[in-house]
Amino acid sequence: MDSLSDILKHVPVAATSEARNKAQEVLAHPQVVSFVAKHPQLNESAIRSGLPRLYQFAKEYDSCSNCPGLANCPNDLTGHYTRLTVLESNEHLQICEHKVACKKLLAKQSEDQFRRRIRSFYVDESSFVVSDSLKEMKDFDKERAKAVMQVTKYIADTQRSGIQPKGMYLFGDFGTGKTYLMCHMLKELAKLGYNGVIMYMPEFMEDLKSMFQEPQKLKETIDMMKETDYLIFDDIGAENMNPWLRDHVMGSILNYRMNRKPTFYTSNYDLDRLADHFSFTSKDGEDPEKGRRIMERIRPFVDVVAVEGTNKRGTN
Repeated sequence: MDSLSDILKHVPVAATSEARNKAQEVLAHPQVVSFVAKHPQLNESAIRSGLPRLYQFAKEYDSCSNCPGLANCPNDLTGHYTRLTVLESNEHLQICEHKVACKKLLAKQSEDQFRRRIRSFYVDESSFVVSDSLKEMKDFDKERAKAVMQVTKYIADTQRSGIQPKGMYLFGDFGTGKTYLMCHMLKELAKLGYNGVIMYMPEFMEDLKSMFQEPQKLKETIDMMKETDYLIFDDIGAENMNPWLRDHVMGSILNYRMNRKPTFYTSNYDLDRLADHFSFTSKDGEDPEKGRRIMERIRPFVDVVAVEGTNKRGTN
């Protein structure tokens, strides 16, 4: 292989001084020097004809080394960098380039892929922007550690043996991280290929009332809740319940899912207080039998998890 200085001597005389200087910079770039050293078969002709690709390679390496983030990627193809190879054909050498997706793009694609498996209704999207580990949450508040461990174990059990027969019922005071834990669980299960739905009950139930005049939309929504791998009722007990929602919506969904697919709940109520909630509607007043009927579709199909700790809402 000719020396790089010899190659520079053969840059056409007609080339501008700027072009010659640029060629000199490219050939002196540490990554280009390393690439050429790894391919001693490269000759002067191959390197000179490959200068544009070497330039692109060096420029994108520098851009990636000082990455401004995927949204501001300066490379020609967003989220990609140039990788070089040497092709030899009929004793003719050629430097070839192809684009490779960077780690940030691959992470975003992975995020987008599993987020498509999750549908959320009236749940703060920031609840899904959580770390891949709950260690920080557990370490930050020791009272919450037991609940974190139970959710972590549930994810591990699902990874090992598939969908579990039971769901979970997380109850505790305001701001103890119940929704956070369920969103983390959904993200991890989505990575395993499962789909899930989470809904904030007070607002979602109002939405269902408005669908009463749209029977097809209502049916599609209820069918989605029946069929999804993982269903989470967030803040159950805080909704304004009426007999139709309790008996024909909740009852229908839970009756279908029991012994089929796990259902999850977060609540400020324990199961006994939730039974009281389902026993009363503003229309019919007290009806303990109706409350027990719903609870028979919840209580046997969940592991109860007490989420303790201090209220973190509004704190930095």
